[in-house]
Amino acid sequence: MWFFDALASGFRSPTDPGRLKLFRIAYGSVLALRFALSFGQGGWSRFAPGSLSLRLAQQRFGPRRSRLLAGVYRPALIVRTAAAVILAAGIAPRLTLLLVLAGTAMELLYLKSPAAVRFTLLTGACLMVAGDLGHGLTIEHHPSTANTWAQILLALVTADLYWNSAVQKIRSVQFRTGLYLAQWMYAYTQLKDQLPYRRQNAIPGVVLRHTSNLTPRDIRLWRLVAAAVITAEIVLPIVLLIPQTTPYAVAAGITLHAAFTLLKPRQLLTFSGLTVGSYLAFAG
Repeated sequence: MWFFDALASGFRSPTDPGRLKLFRIAYGSVLALRFALSFGQGGWSRFAPGSLSLRLAQQRFGPRRSRLLAGVYRPALIVRTAAAVILAAGIAPRLTLLLVLAGTAMELLYLKSPAAVRFTLLTGACLMVAGDLGHGLTIEHHPSTANTWAQILLALVTADLYWNSAVQKIRSVQFRTGLYLAQWMYAYTQLKDQLPYRRQNAIPGVVLRHTSNLTPRDIRLWRLVAAAVITAEIVLPIVLLIPQTTPYAVAAGITLHAAFTLLKPRQLLTFSGLTVGSYLAFAG
């Protein structure tokens, strides 16, 4: 298996550099879409005079630093979006990757739950240490050691994401018993028409009709779903590395993340897009 061969050889065994080049395209495309969406739903007007976000920034950073953040915020939105598009196109990939990472890191200053930001920075760092990011949209597949180290890192980052998520879910009695998912679905059903923005969720109507109550039957059903999610998160990084099971693991992972994304399309776009894209790193 290429992964263990690379470890045993001190990362000197050749891999397909095209894997990381394809991930660079996926990375730039996902972030270009995420950054473009950040202009909407109040994103462009964040830190506007008199806004709550500016007041919170002043409390956290003080008047001088908050004014600086407010001043660079909108230009940074524009620059990082353009940089993500150019990165996907393969023009000056290292420079544009740096701009994308800087624009992403800015979100750590104001997002309440920046888990997706951290994952974006980690996967971007894996690209940064790659020896060959390619140029343009042409993908070459001649084996080399240029991207072996970066590919190992990307696979490890993704595996850690899955296993850490599984551990957190196992430690949560509420999630493990299905109660959390049942309560979330019930609350969403009651409040979905009062949400401030449309299309924040895309849950199929058939799911809402049959699983949105808090009956013992619903909780048992969501307990099975919780067990399936935990099992998938533990097993996926392993079966992705096995050539014979890789296609099935990819299909299962895409299905899993499609279901996740239905819950929160905008919020989970980056997480699902980059995670599925990182599957490219598991094949040597």
